[in-house]
Amino acid sequence: MVQRSPKSKLIVICGPTGSGKTGFAINLARQFNGEIVGADSVQIYRHMDIGTAKPTPAEQAAAPHHMIDIVDPDRAFDAAAYANMAAGIIRRIIARGRTVFVVGGTGFYIKALIHGLFDQGPSDPAVRRRLKQQAESEGTAVLTRRLQKIDSAAAERIHPNDTYRIIRALEVFEVTGEPLTIFQQRHGFREKRFTPLNIGLSWPRPVLYDRINRRVDMMMSQGFEDEVRQLLAGGYGSDLKSMQSLGYRHLAAVIRGDAELADALVTLKRDHRRYAKRQLTWFGAQTSVHWLSPDQTAMAGELIGAFLT
Repeated sequence: MVQRSPKSKLIVICGPTGSGKTGFAINLARQFNGEIVGADSVQIYRHMDIGTAKPTPAEQAAAPHHMIDIVDPDRAFDAAAYANMAAGIIRRIIARGRTVFVVGGTGFYIKALIHGLFDQGPSDPAVRRRLKQQAESEGTAVLTRRLQKIDSAAAERIHPNDTYRIIRALEVFEVTGEPLTIFQQRHGFREKRFTPLNIGLSWPRPVLYDRINRRVDMMMSQGFEDEVRQLLAGGYGSDLKSMQSLGYRHLAAVIRGDAELADALVTLKRDHRRYAKRQLTWFGAQTSVHWLSPDQTAMAGELIGAFLT
């Protein structure tokens, strides 16, 4: 068996939204001379602070943070871009002799970073052009419905507004006769670029859901609605992938007059809870996750110390 260099080691702090990952990770990063690399698919966007529960300036000052506020909300960004950029940052952190903490709840980003991305399958420019023309003339929803029939797993994963990835999945199927999901399963994310110690934060489900509900209330008191108004006024349309994120799409509907605020908040809390449930399912399916409660920083420190030795 090939032995991994200690220089390839990093700590992953994962778990559902509202579980307290930020504070937990900062305490450990300060203890182990660490720097934090965010793994959140919405905190990457500038101007989207309150609704993403982005680390505050004080928190970012307590431990160096990376992969936060790196692109504008109208820029395309995906797991491949994240993995490539974050990997370069991680190698530089390691070269400085510091410990890397990858912190976030976007499981696919973390997996792409650690293992690299799968072979996307063969391509055909003519097929891609035809699908792109169809998306422009008939709408992406038509392609999404087709993808649901031939590769429901991919359709579930890909955001309905992510035209590029929908077209790519259909292209692979048309060229090969096999769903894109098959290519992903064959790859199996087998080629590790880094060796992780995975620590997940866990709460009893009723407690976690109560924390999520209270977090939404706190976001509103901090001015979340004004943040969304400013984004819309700045030209960031509600149809953007970033603006379809949790909370932003709900409040954009209120601002457009398509929903009442009270109803939108009920739906937002419900959708946050459902998202947390999906995150728990994702991380629960991963192997070698050490599940701890957020008050077990001493136990986490012992695990990290042994891992880094």
